[in-house]
Amino acid sequence: MLRAALRRFSLLLVGIASGTAALALVVGLAAGSGVLRSISLGWYVVGSVLLVGGFFVGNRGAARPRGEGWSTFSMRRWSRWASAEEQQESISLSAILVVLGFVLILLGVVADTRYSLI
Repeated sequence: MLRAALRRFSLLLVGIASGTAALALVVGLAAGSGVLRSISLGWYVVGSVLLVGGFFVGNRGAARPRGEGWSTFSMRRWSRWASAEEQQESISLSAILVVLGFVLILLGVVADTRYSLI
């Protein structure tokens, strides 16, 4: 079970990292930036967004909207308490987003040519 989870996580990480690198490379080269600088900046940005997203998903309260008609401008708002399964899912998603964001930022640090790690 742990091996399958590690496989899924690594596929997710490789997919996000390679997609981000491809998009950042296209945008960076169009802007006249270098290859490694473009990729590292893309990983910085996407990693930061994932970290912030993980923070907000993890700090989501226990109240959830009830029904499909709940909207921002609705005068009648019904809410319910989240089940233990929903709360566990929220914490798990937060952990995945934070770890993915942290790894992407580390990849950006390694790929950044402005600074030497040694």
